[in-house]
Amino acid sequence: MRIIMIDLPPALIFIFGAFFIPFIKGKAKSAFLVLLPVVGFINLLFLPEGIHWTVNFLGFQLVFGKIDKLSMVWGYIFHIISFISIIFALHVKKDLDYWATFVYAGSALGVVFSGDLISLFFFWEMMTIGSVCLVLARRTKAAYEAALRYSVVHIVGGLFLLAGIVIHANTTGSIEFKYLGLSNLGTYLIFLGFGVNCAWPILHAWLPDAYPEATITGTVVLSAFTTKTAVYVLARAFPGTPILIVIGTIMTAFPIFYAVIENDLRRVLSYSLINQVGFMVVGIGIGTEMSINGTAAHAFSHIIYKALLFMSMGSVLHMTGKINGTDLGGLYKTMPITAVFCMIGAASISGFPLFSGFISKSMVITATGDGHYTLVWLVLMFASAGVFHHSGIKIPYFAFFAHDSGIRTKEPPLNMMIAMGIAAFLCIFIGIFPGPLYSILPYPVDFVPYTAAHVMEMLQILFFSALAFTYLMVNGIYPPELKAINLDTDWLYRKGSKLFLRLARNPIEAIDTCFGQLYMNLVTKPGLKLAQGIWKIFDVEIVDGLVNQVAIFAKDCGQYIRHLQTGHVRNYALMMVIGFVVILYFFIG
Repeated sequence: MRIIMIDLPPALIFIFGAFFIPFIKGKAKSAFLVLLPVVGFINLLFLPEGIHWTVNFLGFQLVFGKIDKLSMVWGYIFHIISFISIIFALHVKKDLDYWATFVYAGSALGVVFSGDLISLFFFWEMMTIGSVCLVLARRTKAAYEAALRYSVVHIVGGLFLLAGIVIHANTTGSIEFKYLGLSNLGTYLIFLGFGVNCAWPILHAWLPDAYPEATITGTVVLSAFTTKTAVYVLARAFPGTPILIVIGTIMTAFPIFYAVIENDLRRVLSYSLINQVGFMVVGIGIGTEMSINGTAAHAFSHIIYKALLFMSMGSVLHMTGKINGTDLGGLYKTMPITAVFCMIGAASISGFPLFSGFISKSMVITATGDGHYTLVWLVLMFASAGVFHHSGIKIPYFAFFAHDSGIRTKEPPLNMMIAMGIAAFLCIFIGIFPGPLYSILPYPVDFVPYTAAHVMEMLQILFFSALAFTYLMVNGIYPPELKAINLDTDWLYRKGSKLFLRLARNPIEAIDTCFGQLYMNLVTKPGLKLAQGIWKIFDVEIVDGLVNQVAIFAKDCGQYIRHLQTGHVRNYALMMVIGFVVILYFFIG
């Protein structure tokens, strides 16, 4: 096994394996799907640190394997979540879901281990292809429209990234993917391109717009890769960039207000995803060893508990066909195990002690305090209370414990239960035993999460948030769940795109038609007539004339040669003697 897998690029295993999926049937396909991330993980364990798989391209060195402690954190968690997601999806019959999952996950691994900006860009765009397919796979009108908007946003982000890479390469002569900083126009554009995938404020609306429209299994996969890959590249290229502290702080706060009024529970989780990524961005902006460790740890734990929450809501949607808070409630009676898994995910994202979110979020908050970012620290504490409010309480409450909706169903299929069980176990294990996670972080960890101060601080915030939720619900002050779509900054492409189409169809199209007709009359038609005249002259006078002259010459030669064919043997003998003498003369003379 070791000999076969030695030094294989992690991205290659997933992407290459994806193309075999349509050709494998039955139980063999299930075994292949589960084993693929296992093989990839084993291969990853034996990869030594350093530079691997280099290729010379147009005078540049492409590096497909930059193995260090930072990239390995993301490598480990991407393999783990791929394994969990595939188990969760084993009941799915469509090959597109599996193909898109592995192309998407493999591309994310390609980004993580890229040592140059060109290969990074290649895998970056492949991620877009895989993720769009996961949205399209649901095959609904809403999914199609969301996928279209999603692809447009990410294509624009990719163009910013490409332009930045070209400018940076021309400015510095290097395409190495390392610390870049905001040093030139190219790095600013790269920074912005990364920001689109990271769901920065104003640039974020694609996430809550598209993720809830994906398939049940696709949403789980989407929650793991795009934003966390963006977090990785920011941690690699822009650690210690102060503007990221501001951006991350805003990210932690503003989604809370949207999540509180949102009815679609998967959309609530999408907003809380932005909130949690904000903690990671703050950690990158601070740029200390503690904050970078906190970012990496929080990305690791977040991927697991967020997947668990999306899986629990996906299970509810799969069994009931409903996902709005107004349509659910009372499901704890018939889906008790799913309810328990959901609450474990809720406790993790809320940062309860003994759960994974506590040990990773505490590192970022501590780094904020150590850096004396008082206002940022206060906002992060508010955001911690807010995420407990809408994801820790609202999600399980409205799905399982609110008014009895009268829905009587059963637990989801066994594979979905196993996947949720694995994720729930990891949430608890990491929360109780953080040592294994701390051991793989980029820098040595000198942090003890379970101090009296940390525990009491977090519990006070969480219990106060629970008290506020209870008070608002009992007194009827809590914003009601409405059967409506809440528009975010996505109005820019939901509404603004319609205005653009009107402009394109009316004045712009008319102007284009006018110029096109003018060009046709003034340039195209005269040019065609001139070309026809020139061709006629060339064809008749030159080509045909040359052919005719050759024919005439051949005819004349034939006329002269014909006279030599007399039919007399002595004439032929004389010609042979003359020919022999000529040849002899050339050889002897």
